[in-house]
Amino acid sequence: MFRRGFKSWAEEIALRVRHKLSLQPEAPLDPCRLAELLSIPVVGPDELGELPADCKHRLAHEHSDSWSAIAVASGKHHLIVINTSHAVTRRNSDLAHELAHLILGHEPSMMFVSPASETALRTHNKEQEDEANWLAGCLLLPREALLSIRRRRLTDENACREYSVSPAMLRFRLNASGVDIQLRRGKRRT
Repeated sequence: MFRRGFKSWAEEIALRVRHKLSLQPEAPLDPCRLAELLSIPVVGPDELGELPADCKHRLAHEHSDSWSAIAVASGKHHLIVINTSHAVTRRNSDLAHELAHLILGHEPSMMFVSPASETALRTHNKEQEDEANWLAGCLLLPREALLSIRRRRLTDENACREYSVSPAMLRFRLNASGVDIQLRRGKRRT
């Protein structure tokens, strides 16, 4: 269960982000542009200079199904490492999720610190994960985008392509937002 007003706040943040990026409220959002706006570098495992080559290879190939993205903190600075072997739609969702944690100011429930580099890897509790999932969905597909998709009568496939999201993300946002129900009720009244 979300705290009172959280869902409305998340929709408002999605609109503010688009405004700051000079995008229309219904426009697709490239989460990399949001990371740039927030001054958070996004890299793949191959771009981690201090990581040994065999570790990079394992992350990118042998263990690529075991992780998606992770926010790394060093002091007040953050870096997001994204699994570049995943589809663009998944990378967008994962990046939006990690950015959501940072936007929400989530304090990790567990942190692992590397003594050599003082770099911290973080994990979050279920409530924080739920909030980050919700905000990530709003960032990628705010209510205005969902209404635009339906009003323009885009197929789900074309909507997924235009917004670079998975069919599962589109279905989740359509169901959770109630946009389809709202539009059906509106048709019955006319």
